[in-house]
Amino acid sequence: MTTIPALAARYGVRPDQIHEVPGGVANRTYTLGDHLFLRIPRSQEFEADLVKEVAIIPVARAAGVRTPAIVDFDDTRALVDAPYLVMERIHATDLVDSPAEHPSLWLELGEQVHRLHDIEAQHLDGVPTDEDSDPRPTVDRLAADGFIDAGTAKWLLAWFDRLATWFDRAAPKVLLHGDLAAQNVMVDQDGRFHALIDWGDAAWGPAGAEFAKLRLEQVARLLPGYRQAGHGELEAAALWFHLSWGLSNLTGPPRQNQRHWTAPPTSRLLGVLRFFASDPPSPWPELGSRSMAASSPSSDCDRRGFCP
Repeated sequence: MTTIPALAARYGVRPDQIHEVPGGVANRTYTLGDHLFLRIPRSQEFEADLVKEVAIIPVARAAGVRTPAIVDFDDTRALVDAPYLVMERIHATDLVDSPAEHPSLWLELGEQVHRLHDIEAQHLDGVPTDEDSDPRPTVDRLAADGFIDAGTAKWLLAWFDRLATWFDRAAPKVLLHGDLAAQNVMVDQDGRFHALIDWGDAAWGPAGAEFAKLRLEQVARLLPGYRQAGHGELEAAALWFHLSWGLSNLTGPPRQNQRHWTAPPTSRLLGVLRFFASDPPSPWPELGSRSMAASSPSSDCDRRGFCP
């Protein structure tokens, strides 16, 4: 990078202390000495995501979400022919590469996500509102095109109908990280939660969508930290998006050498199969039933199976 000497001078590091970090789809990233981290969009299409992060990170930090602080944002293009962001450098490993996973990790991450979702609705520059699209037309299309048989399509449609009775699809939107995945969860050497990074996909949207990029096994461990577990609303919402996005990606091309587990087109659907074959805790098994009340004779249970 030809601007290294100028950046080094501006941020008080030697040129030989600036090192590129491999990876990153949207940004080229560099360490600036021991304390700073530089992110530069790879192309113009990713510049808006960087501007979005400038708006959202201070709000998330004010809510108690642990994410690196912004040190500088420069959109003058005086040193770099793109807007760039300098952030606090954290010394941690993402969950994909971590050799350890501390027992407290998922409960603490759940609490962090709850802090984020509890942020009051407000205008944040560049942060869009995502809608929950209905997956049932996708099921019909897959059946018509011969990707699934008619019996499976009927079963899937009935499952979506049942899931829709467990949670309110018209509930107020929450502030989503949008890419809650292992590569963006930073942990220390013992596998304890350290920080949540990369806010380029942040949006206002349905809470259940937040959990579609984690494996369902991880979601099941996270939700007790998010709130009192076992009522089924968030479980059903998370499953709704795993199934919906899994079906939407079913006809996609193979994607090799990707770090995120959802890259191959069948991963989410096979992940659902693996999770439900592993004897998951309540209320997950009941989500495939008409309601939790179906297995209980109590007339005091409501239609979703909540029993006093």
